[in-house]
Amino acid sequence: MTTEQFPEISTTDNNNFTYKTFENDPNKVRIYTLKNGLQVFLAQNFDAPKIQTYIPVKTGSNNDPKDNTGLSHYLEHMMFKGTSKLGSANWEEEKKYLDQISDLYEAHKEENDPEKKKVIYKKIDQVSQKASEFAIANEYDKAISSLGATGTNAHTWLDETVYKNNIPNNELEKWLKIEKERFSELTLRLFHTELESVYEEFNRAQDNDGRISNYALMELLFPTHPNGQQTTLGKAEHLKNPSMKAIHQYYDDFYVPNNYAMVLVGDFEFDETIKLVDDYFGKLKSKELPLKEKIEEKPLNKIQKKVVRTPTIARVQIAWRTKSYGSRESQLADICANILTNSGEAGLLDLNINQAQKALYAQAFSTGFKIYGYFSAVIVPKEEQNLDEGIAMLLEQINLIKKGEFPDWLLEAVFNDFKLQRLKALKTADGLASNLYDTYIKGRSWQQELEEMSEYESITKEEIVTFANDFFKENYVAVYKEKGENEDLIRVDNPGITPIKINRDTKSDFLKEILAQKPLSIKPYFIDYKKEIESTFIREKKISFIKNKENDLAQVHYIFPFGSDHDKELGLATQVLQYLGTPKFTADELNQEFYKLGISNDFKTSPNELRISLTGLEANISKGMALLHLWMSTAKPEQETYLEFVNTILESREAAKKDKTRIFSALVNYAKFGKTSRTRDVISEDNLKNIKVKDLTDKIKKIFSFPYQIFFYGKDFYTFKSVAEPFIKPELFNIPEPRIYPEPETSGKVYFADYEMVQLEMSKVAKGNLVDIENFGKINVFNEYFGSGLSSIIFQELRESKSLAYSAYVSYAANAEISKPDYISTYIGTQPDKLKIAVDAMDDLMKDLPQVEFQFTNSKNSALKKIEAGRLTRTNVFFNALRLQKLGVDYDLREKVYHETENLTLKDLTDFYNSNIKPLKFNTAIIGKKENLDMEAVENLGEFQELSLEEIFGY
Repeated sequence: MTTEQFPEISTTDNNNFTYKTFENDPNKVRIYTLKNGLQVFLAQNFDAPKIQTYIPVKTGSNNDPKDNTGLSHYLEHMMFKGTSKLGSANWEEEKKYLDQISDLYEAHKEENDPEKKKVIYKKIDQVSQKASEFAIANEYDKAISSLGATGTNAHTWLDETVYKNNIPNNELEKWLKIEKERFSELTLRLFHTELESVYEEFNRAQDNDGRISNYALMELLFPTHPNGQQTTLGKAEHLKNPSMKAIHQYYDDFYVPNNYAMVLVGDFEFDETIKLVDDYFGKLKSKELPLKEKIEEKPLNKIQKKVVRTPTIARVQIAWRTKSYGSRESQLADICANILTNSGEAGLLDLNINQAQKALYAQAFSTGFKIYGYFSAVIVPKEEQNLDEGIAMLLEQINLIKKGEFPDWLLEAVFNDFKLQRLKALKTADGLASNLYDTYIKGRSWQQELEEMSEYESITKEEIVTFANDFFKENYVAVYKEKGENEDLIRVDNPGITPIKINRDTKSDFLKEILAQKPLSIKPYFIDYKKEIESTFIREKKISFIKNKENDLAQVHYIFPFGSDHDKELGLATQVLQYLGTPKFTADELNQEFYKLGISNDFKTSPNELRISLTGLEANISKGMALLHLWMSTAKPEQETYLEFVNTILESREAAKKDKTRIFSALVNYAKFGKTSRTRDVISEDNLKNIKVKDLTDKIKKIFSFPYQIFFYGKDFYTFKSVAEPFIKPELFNIPEPRIYPEPETSGKVYFADYEMVQLEMSKVAKGNLVDIENFGKINVFNEYFGSGLSSIIFQELRESKSLAYSAYVSYAANAEISKPDYISTYIGTQPDKLKIAVDAMDDLMKDLPQVEFQFTNSKNSALKKIEAGRLTRTNVFFNALRLQKLGVDYDLREKVYHETENLTLKDLTDFYNSNIKPLKFNTAIIGKKENLDMEAVENLGEFQELSLEEIFGY
């Protein structure tokens, strides 16, 4: 496609606003620039009466002052604290104390004597107590949640800070009013408590294996540029010594309309929307931006290495620096990464390392930043291999690109896959909005983004080979992630913050005004599944269909009503199938054939279901089905391949026992189900080694002789039925009886796993009553009101008031199957020395449901608005109906939930809490470093038991 096919068109709308569009843009994006420089990106999406909103600011950690790293990220947090109008009960009085706090922080920053610093910080804590008497915590979040917004969040990265909300379209004007207020001024209220939450986030990052490796990689790649010298979270000494004045200056410098954009994608009218945006944001003053020093890195001319250590399994990552996103070099690096690793698992690393089981895992990828970027490859070697052997394996595959030893068809398949993935992403409001804001941040035009595919398609194999030989030299950086103790951990001490007042019942005049404005209501739309899903039978096999009205993609799902509970080896059989070929194709060739067709396959085995899926171009779906059935019906039982796979399983199990996230997940499962859980019921090493692979391939060959149903999402149902019919066999086998796993009562026990980490994570779990669809409305409101979200009781008390955690929640999870129990869980991640306070605070909150009528009403209305603006579309219609069948429901349950919620009172919710949650006994799972564990706090939780990894995992 040539650039002439996306010419820019300039148009003036009915309100005299000029906008740019681009001919042949399938998304019909409009780009406006207001008089103050604010760029507004608008595009329509009518999936639901919602609008995905992003406000991307062109600043991030790369703009942090060198003596105030982490500033942009901390400012992001403070942008949720409101303004003089939003979040204050008496601004004149509050401001006096905030000014004092600001001056105290400057004195604290300048003071070098540790003891004197403590005295100043104690004074900050005292003045903050007085200031909090006039602060209304989380009022921004209350205002936003009153709209029925979802996805409220923000993130900071190298060159961006992005603010996010998904709102009902009837609340657009109120959202603009709230955001205009937020972007009009900065108020640093509740500063020291939020700073403590950022400390907790910093501590979480130190326990994050991926972040530690990435920090080391970026530091080597960018020894001068902020990309590698300033992390988003900043340095510990800077977090401990913040400057409120510096944050205000940063805000004044960068949070100006000519340095941020507004991205709106959803169900709205263009002319009306841009006028509203201009009404609220058009009067904000632009400002000349600070001059930014241009920093150029010298070329890397030798191999540079760094070793980092964490308790997880060893791996190694290598990387080469590239030019910026959108450059030819960046595109060529991206192509090389996809020749090595791609979604079809048909790349050189996919086939020659992963498929050949020469290592536990290998992958390549390319990342482009606004300035510079990098190409990287990572490998997790097997136990008997060292990290240098891993690098050698990676370089061996990269050398194949340099020699041009990759098939010609692979390049075309990569291009087609790019187009396919882009098509999938841009069909959703969020996917398109994300692409638009990313384009803005990187300083590219939408026209360049539209033309990107034609630029990729102009790349030839000869150009790739030439590039690879010039680019992949001995000038890479390597991060050796070894297993061991991380000696660089920084433990941020608890400064001893006194809990502040959060004035939960107070409302500012601004919030009262927001709540008083009643928008035109959105009528909820409920699905009639019998009308939306077309069904027929072929040889007694049910086939369901939903029409794809948007593009040429199709999906085929074979859904079997049995899973690993019915046959413990079923998942093993579908996994080893990925490594087996047929008399006609090797396993490598099968991956390549699927990738050539633009068809992906997926096998998912859950306790009660096996689902086999094909996704890709509808024109090739019949060939994909034929290939799938050929593969499954003629798979060759290669015992040697299977035994190598067993070794991979065993090494993966050992890797899981070194991974904090997987240990904690398994520990929570143990707390929930005890020794008899299905997660511990694994096939033993001896049994794995004694299984005959022919028995597994025989299972695969018999699969389509069991009961199952088919779901097709595409355009042409008539043709699909004719394609599917020859593959439908008579049902020869009955569904095997499932193993029943007991779900014991939770009885107040504490299970602990020792792990080298800075923080401590704790989850409490309780078995509830049997699932009851009559309670679903109450559950929705309870979670919104009490347990999760930025304006919930738990968040306000544990984070805003007491600064005990970065993340804390209580969740009531209704069971997905009839006659099964619900489960209630709590979570908190905190510093070990805060454990007792955190446990006591959580227990106090859960003794009785807090009675805050305003917050309850807000949560209830938010829950209603989410249903009103919610829409089930595309494949979600079918899979939601399938999910409801497990609850014995054949109608859209949201209608019942909606009416239940409409009539819900705080007394009803309290009664529900008192009967369904308050009487329960919780088991507790804790992971952390044993020597840091506060045993006094733990003993109050119940009978303590430290578990070995073998006890936790069952192997």
